Amino acid sequence: MRRFAWRLQRLLEIKTKQEQKERQELFKLTERLAERRSQMLMRQKMLKDVIEGLAAVSPKRRLSEQEFFLRHAKTSDEQIRKLKEIISQLESQQKEKIAQVLEIRRFKEGLEKLRIEAKRRFIAEQEKLEQHELDEAAIVSFVRKAQT
Repeated sequence: MRRFAWRLQRLLEIKTKQEQKERQELFKLTERLAERRSQMLMRQKMLKDVIEGLAAVSPKRRLSEQEFFLRHAKTSDEQIRKLKEIISQLESQQKEKIAQVLEIRRFKEGLEKLRIEAKRRFIAEQEKLEQHELDEAAIVSFVRKAQT
């Protein structure tokens, strides 16, 4: 029996590798997003802790510490705002990457279905040819026995 060879096999392999590459990029993007979110949450928690610490300080000391805090809070707020912008950009990149991965996956799954169907037809054709050869061999055998 002949070996099954599908013309689009190379395209399927390329799409599989492309999907793996896109998935790795998506994973790296997701890691960066998680890292930035963690940084933002840490900065927000630090600000909250400082504010709670100021509330616990006696009113006389609190005024000078509040003034110092307010001077430096602008910098922290700016850093948090920048992190939020970065997170927003990373989220949109992540959505785009997910869409790319899904598109490639759908294309690849379509190719896999085509391959399965082509292989099924190939096997059916080979079985038909094999049956035809067996029938011919049986006829030749029958004719030889009839001639003797």
